[in-house]
Amino acid sequence: MLTPESSSEIDRDRRRFVGAAALSFAAAQIGMSDSTTAQEITSSSPASKPATNTSFAPLSRIDAGVLNVGYAEAGPGDGPPVVLLHGWPYDIYSYVDVTPLLAQAGYRVIVPYLRGYGATRFLSDDTVRNGEQAALAVDVIALMDALKIEKATIGGFDWGARTANIIAALWPERCKAMVSVSGYLIGSQKAGKAPLPPEAELQWWYQYYFATERGRVGYEKYRRDFSRLIWRLASPKWEFDDATFERTAASFDNPDHVAIVIHNYRWRLGLADGETKYDDLEKRLADGPIISAPTITMEGDANGAPHPDAAAYAKMFSGRYEHRLIKGGVGHNLPQEAPKAFAEAVIEVGRA
Repeated sequence: MLTPESSSEIDRDRRRFVGAAALSFAAAQIGMSDSTTAQEITSSSPASKPATNTSFAPLSRIDAGVLNVGYAEAGPGDGPPVVLLHGWPYDIYSYVDVTPLLAQAGYRVIVPYLRGYGATRFLSDDTVRNGEQAALAVDVIALMDALKIEKATIGGFDWGARTANIIAALWPERCKAMVSVSGYLIGSQKAGKAPLPPEAELQWWYQYYFATERGRVGYEKYRRDFSRLIWRLASPKWEFDDATFERTAASFDNPDHVAIVIHNYRWRLGLADGETKYDDLEKRLADGPIISAPTITMEGDANGAPHPDAAAYAKMFSGRYEHRLIKGGVGHNLPQEAPKAFAEAVIEVGRA
């Protein structure tokens, strides 16, 4: 499954040259700009257009940390690595159109199911079904270790963006560059206890529902109906079809899905404990660490999910930075609704 590096320096140099040429050609084909200033970009992928691709190549599996991770892989094994992380209630199919664009550009693309989703399973029945933010980030570091990926461009949205932020902040040596939808999402239990204005609290209705036993049982029973509702609210202009939704909804049948989701939202409010082994990481995250990796943040112009204003988090990025507003009725699931724009950002941010 893994391609071992050649012992020949000549072979490595040849691969670097071919890879660089492929990346340059692909970037030109996608029509990228060299500008690094904040800008608004109109998506060329209308939000109402169904996904072009409907499947990945057969999934791979690997033991990594406390998990056996199911993941999609595409592109050359020796290409620059890109790790793409999904959110809730979504899965790897958020990247089903992004992945071939990056693979054709010469990247090695890894798209894992997070804990509690799809083919990913815990190795032990005794492992705490923990959804706290640090645990998800440690999972990705463990996956990179298992795949022998020292450093990668990391992209994500929703839970995936938060996880990418954490890796970039706490393990900067592992993050070459980052694409983050909705910007800087690192939080803490202390911050989660602070009340918001009523209109903002209303947007988090499901978080409070999940805080109750009724909410846990309701999500267990109606997880597909619940997720479809979230899709409609978070992306009000995305006219996804039943087949698109069902491809993703199958990943919620994971036996640990409900436990992970419920714990994630209860932990945020301080209603559930995390694991002590992550306490030091959470303390560092509570301080709001600055991210130095080159970063492009993105937002859809029709994102109906709770999200911060771009001006509020620009100061959290000390390296090369750009914010892009993607127009055209693009909602919360930006990689699936505007895959070309997302792929363009990954290629742009990873340039040396």
